[in-house]
Amino acid sequence: MVLPFSEPVSSAGQGGVTECPRAPPPPSSPRPPEGPGVENFEPVYGTGPLLGIAAGAIALLLLLIIRFRLHAFVALVLVSVLTALAAGIPVDGVVPTLLDGFGGTLANVALLVGLGVMIGRMLEITGGAAVLASALIKVFGERRAPLALGVASLLFGFPIFFDVGLVVMLPIVFSVARRVGGSVLLYALPTAGAFAVMHAFVPPHPGPVTAAVEIGADMGLTLLVGALLAIPTWYLASYLFGLWAGKRFELPAPDDLLPGGEVKHEDPPRLLTVVSILLLPMLLIFANTGMGTAVATGAVSESAVWVQSLRLVGETPIALLITALYTMVVLSRGRFTRQRVEEIVGGALGPVCGIILITGAGGMFGGVLRTSGIGDALAGSLESTGMPVIVAAFIIALALRVAQGSATVAITTSAGLIAPAVQATSGLSSIDLALIVIAIASGATALSHVNDSGFWLVGRFLGMDVKTTLKTWTVMETLIGFIGFGFAFGLSLVL
Repeated sequence: MVLPFSEPVSSAGQGGVTECPRAPPPPSSPRPPEGPGVENFEPVYGTGPLLGIAAGAIALLLLLIIRFRLHAFVALVLVSVLTALAAGIPVDGVVPTLLDGFGGTLANVALLVGLGVMIGRMLEITGGAAVLASALIKVFGERRAPLALGVASLLFGFPIFFDVGLVVMLPIVFSVARRVGGSVLLYALPTAGAFAVMHAFVPPHPGPVTAAVEIGADMGLTLLVGALLAIPTWYLASYLFGLWAGKRFELPAPDDLLPGGEVKHEDPPRLLTVVSILLLPMLLIFANTGMGTAVATGAVSESAVWVQSLRLVGETPIALLITALYTMVVLSRGRFTRQRVEEIVGGALGPVCGIILITGAGGMFGGVLRTSGIGDALAGSLESTGMPVIVAAFIIALALRVAQGSATVAITTSAGLIAPAVQATSGLSSIDLALIVIAIASGATALSHVNDSGFWLVGRFLGMDVKTTLKTWTVMETLIGFIGFGFAFGLSLVL
């Protein structure tokens, strides 16, 4: 259900601090206690000055990233320090506050993203994407190749990042486009849109993981809700739009990303092996969610060893760990030595370090907002407007996305801003929290334009000029954002 911000109820917080009550975070998303030096801190300013500091912090962040081209990680850390000092947090409490927010976020993000990219890298290098895409094209038929490529990308979008997935799939897309005929957009937009929606909506991708950690949403439930909403959102915003755009914009397949025009692997895995890798983590996580529901309804005993075991292996980090080990074993057999496997998975971690650090810095900024009282001031202000928290989350993320381009920065910053308002709103269920994560991700996806690296990535790979990219990629991303939010908002009204 959708609830406007409830009236904050004062209660004695840690060390006598008066603050809004906060729903306890789920076991899968623990937040560490506040460090020394801030446990007795009370806001030193009223609502007006605190909101002014928040506005100044966001403006400075955008200025540093857009005008001075400062790396988002450095900009977020610098703005967090200045915001803490401006809000009156004692000097000896600034660093503990920063480390609390940074570490609390990375505890989940680094673990899930690290394991996820290892799985994705093993599938990528062995040719799993080509195996699945070819099999689906045989099932659907070449006349429905756009649908087959999109479904394959949805499945591979679970462990593989957007840009990597695009590079892996585009040679397959170009090959199919030449063989079947028609504009390359018929095949490329459903493929790119599938990776985009999975990257935005579904853990273990860093955006939804960070948002879930910040607002205290259950990670397994967020994955379930995100995956369920990703499918109809992709179908409407990417697949159907891709069919329309492919007829409107005649675009030939550009030169291949790989020499020779074909994607070849000496010993690709079997289809069942690829499918088992993609389904294993989902089945384990869904088993955990199912066991939680069974325990809550009294159908099974929580103290039973088998129940506790299923819940343990279904925790998102454990499920991904099991899947990563399984992937290394089944895909290396007869192909790679143990040393080579170590090199492959180790090499997968380097490219995502920047993203992990940015999400951690976003958590740091969110920690400053919570400790300083800015978050509660924002919650009180939004409460007076009667705006539902899910709508506010979408609008904030959308504004940040348009202003500075990076979806990761938009998600981490908006999640930190909206988290205190979420915690101050009574009556939010676990599903409501997961839907708010989708709303944040949707806002951070829409209106991709020239300040977004993904805009240029897609445009250059497909050989489109800026005008055509705006009419195709930007429109598709905007449809994903608004349709995804529409689904999330609609479900919050009825559940």
